[in-house]
Amino acid sequence: MKVAVVGATGLVGSTMMKILEERNFPVTELIPVASDKSVGMKVKYLGREYPVVSAATAIAMRPALALFSAGGGTSLQLAPMFAEVGCRVVDNSSAWRMAEGIKLVVPEVNGHVLTADDYIIANPNCSTIQMVMVLNPIHKKYGIKRVVVSTYQSVSGTGQKAVQEMMAQRAGSMEHSVYPHRIDMNVLPHIDVFQDNGYTKEEMKMSLETCKIMGDDRIKVTATTVRVPVCGGHSESVNIELYQDFHESDIREMLSNHSGIVVIDNPAFNGYPMPLDAEGKDEVFVGRIRRDYSQPNTLNCWIVADNLRKGASTNAVQIAKLLHNNGWI
Repeated sequence: MKVAVVGATGLVGSTMMKILEERNFPVTELIPVASDKSVGMKVKYLGREYPVVSAATAIAMRPALALFSAGGGTSLQLAPMFAEVGCRVVDNSSAWRMAEGIKLVVPEVNGHVLTADDYIIANPNCSTIQMVMVLNPIHKKYGIKRVVVSTYQSVSGTGQKAVQEMMAQRAGSMEHSVYPHRIDMNVLPHIDVFQDNGYTKEEMKMSLETCKIMGDDRIKVTATTVRVPVCGGHSESVNIELYQDFHESDIREMLSNHSGIVVIDNPAFNGYPMPLDAEGKDEVFVGRIRRDYSQPNTLNCWIVADNLRKGASTNAVQIAKLLHNNGWI
């Protein structure tokens, strides 16, 4: 099976290749794709070096699968071109997520919606993925009316240049170009561009994508997305209003038994999820599960995941695995 990774030299692209290795995905030939300035570079996969090629070269090689992590504009232009030669595209950008007829998939939540006719499949926003992993089992049992979420997102979500800039600031640099302000020793309530309604694009992604993935437009989601000076791992404080009452113990047990979720909720011993716990792992971690005493049928929780893995690369490879298991690639 020929597999193209578009954006192979970036943080997410390199993590995609790592997870393909870890999960023994049946790749017979890797096709790393990047911008013209990176063509000819070598990337390693399973101990072998592969040259980075252009998108045109990759399309001519007719891969069975293409994992995209190269930005929305690139995806809008190239994904249909890959699909036209019979290649299944799993796209990590925001380009196709809300497009009519394009599936937006978290395998543990709505993997069943995929069909043989799907040639472009959207990978959701990193913060949305980890949140719906926890919301979905709760919604199935109790019904979710409203979600209020505040995120604490690491700089790796912006890319390698952001990580380098933060570490340079930590070493004494006063320069900043990736973000509008210094990020080290600071917190920025600003991820992506501001919209006319006062929310950022990232905040609206969480609202719109949640309803599409969970297949229920009645769920109301309001978000504040925040960048924090952490290298990797996104955290979320989530307030969930339900249609029915609940017992905290039932919520903990239900989430503990759900595939892909790990409950760390032992406050007596300072047990709660942290980005350091999630680093390099594919699970979504949840803790601080407690009743909101300010209004009925409402609970609070704290959700953490590795944004480069489950928040992006792992989820994309899981989608590819579903395609393979169904015989479509």
